[in-house]
Amino acid sequence: MDLLTFKLILVLALFLLSLTIAAYSTWAERKVASIMQDRIGPNRAGPFGLLQPLADGGKFFFKEDFTPANAERFLFVLGPALVMFISLITGAVIPWGKSLNIGGTSFDLQVANIDVGVLFIIGMASIGVYGIMIGGWASNNKYSLLGAIRASSQMISYELAMGLALLSIIMMTGSLDLKVITESQTTGKLWGLFHIDGMNWNIFYQPIAFLVFFVAALAETNRHPFDLPECESELVTGYSTEYSSMKLGLYMFGEYVNMFISNAFMVVLFFGGYNYPGIEWVTQHWGENTAGILSVVAFLSKTVIGILIFMWIRWTLPRFRYDQLMHLGWKTLIPMALVNLIITGAVILAFAN
Repeated sequence: MDLLTFKLILVLALFLLSLTIAAYSTWAERKVASIMQDRIGPNRAGPFGLLQPLADGGKFFFKEDFTPANAERFLFVLGPALVMFISLITGAVIPWGKSLNIGGTSFDLQVANIDVGVLFIIGMASIGVYGIMIGGWASNNKYSLLGAIRASSQMISYELAMGLALLSIIMMTGSLDLKVITESQTTGKLWGLFHIDGMNWNIFYQPIAFLVFFVAALAETNRHPFDLPECESELVTGYSTEYSSMKLGLYMFGEYVNMFISNAFMVVLFFGGYNYPGIEWVTQHWGENTAGILSVVAFLSKTVIGILIFMWIRWTLPRFRYDQLMHLGWKTLIPMALVNLIITGAVILAFAN
C-alpha cells in the first residue's frame, strides 16, 4: 500500500468516525440526561434506542426546508455549511494513534503532520465562529442577530485565555507539532522522581492550564453553562432560530463534531494523546501493530470520557448570565492563565540553569 492510498483510507475513516460519534453523542446526551433526571430516555427505535440517531437524521432530510423571505440566501446556506466543514477539517492534524506497519512500511495515524498543528486548530476554531455569525446575520431576525453577537463576544473572551493556557504547554515541549507534543508524554520521570512508561502526561505538570483550557473549550463548543448564543429562554434558539431541515441539522452536528474534536485536542495536550501505561513494553513484546491498535483504543476512550463529562456538566450547572461569562473570561481565566504562564517560565528557567 502506498502513502496516498493509506491517507485516503484514513481521511474516509476519520470522516465516518466523526459523524458516527456526533450522531451517537445525541443519543448519549439524552441517555445521560435521563439517568440524571430519573427518566428512561430513548428506548423505542431499536434496542436501547440505538437507532434513534438514524431516525432523527432521516427526519431532518425530510422536513420542510424553509428560508425566510428577507434572508441573505447565499450566506444563509453558507453559515451551517461552514460550521460543519471547519468542525470536520480540524481533525486532520490530530495524531489518533501510533504508527501501523503494513507490508513492511510504517504509516502514521495522522492525516496531516504539520509543524504548526496547534495554530491550525486554534485558527480553524476561530473561523468556525464565523459560521454562527454569518447564519445569525443572514437570517434577518433580531434573536438570531443577538445570538451571533453573543458568539463573537464570547469568542474573544475565551480564546485569549485558551491561547495563554496553550503557551504553557508549548513552552514545556518547545513545539507546535501535535505529534511532538504527544511523543513528549510517552516516557520520562514524573516530577523528576520515578520513571513511568506511557504516563508522563502534561496534566500532572499543568493542572491550572488544563482547568483554564477546559472551561474555554466549554465556551468554544457553546455547551452549558456557556450556551448563550442559542439561549432558548431569551433568544428562542439564537443564531439558529430561522433554520430548519438539514441546515439546522448541520448546526447541531457541527456542535457535536466540535465537541468531539475539542476533547481529542485536550487529550493530545494534557492526557498523553494515544499513550497508555506500558505502551513501550507492548511495542517491544507484542509488536508495532498491536501497540498501534491499542493506542487508538486508548485515545478514543479518553476522548469519550471527556465527552461524557461535557454532558454531565450540561445537566448539572445552570446557564451563566452574559455578564457572568464576560467576568469569568476577562477577570478570572485570563489572570489565572497569565500567572500560570509566569510560573511555568520561571520553573523552566530555573531548571535550565
